[in-house]
Amino acid sequence: MVKRAPASASRFSGFKPATLEFLSRLAVNNNREWFHAHKDDFETHVITPALDFIEAMAAPLGKISPRFLCIPKKVGGSLFRIYRDTRFAHDKRPYKTNIGIHFRHDASRDVHAPGYYFHVGVDECFIACGMWHPERPALNKIRQEIVDHPARWGTVERALQRARVFVRSGESLKRLPPDIAVPDNHPWSEEIKRKDFIVLRAFEPGALHVSDVIALTTETYAAATPFMRFLCKTQGVAF
Repeated sequence: MVKRAPASASRFSGFKPATLEFLSRLAVNNNREWFHAHKDDFETHVITPALDFIEAMAAPLGKISPRFLCIPKKVGGSLFRIYRDTRFAHDKRPYKTNIGIHFRHDASRDVHAPGYYFHVGVDECFIACGMWHPERPALNKIRQEIVDHPARWGTVERALQRARVFVRSGESLKRLPPDIAVPDNHPWSEEIKRKDFIVLRAFEPGALHVSDVIALTTETYAAATPFMRFLCKTQGVAF
């Protein structure tokens, strides 16, 4: 397991307005020439505060669950790269216009495993928890657990509703999956149709500019504990 930085080591005091300003300018000038001419701004206003945020989240996330990793590295850590994979895309713009931070489970390097997410973008900012586009075997484990233990999933649903901060995100099937036997009148048939098991909380960009965004993120992750514990159980990993 990766060693977490102590809370006292954190340098994070909030993202500055210059972070979103840089991302907005990048959205207008999404080309390699402009990006390389402003690489120092990228390092100062995007990379540095993002890595400081990751470091600052290590202690509070560790109290929620010690299994999710906060790795403040430019490459190979919790920070997604700014570069888009354009090999098979119609959109050939080379750069993302957001900061994506993923705190993955220590049992898997798969981005589709249960995880916590933090997103800073020119169009939206949000905090998310769950599994995005899990592969079929992982997805069917979730669906089967809901089929077999509807009361257990009901407890998860009630916990999410009590939190009053989450919306559901992702895609769903129009019909029940053919490879899962779902009893007639199952109380959670709509949930079994889901292709993504994600909850998210949007927030105003102004919240980025103070260190309290750490408290906001921690509170959100903590509120999703029953949901995340359920997902981890379905995948056979500890929470």
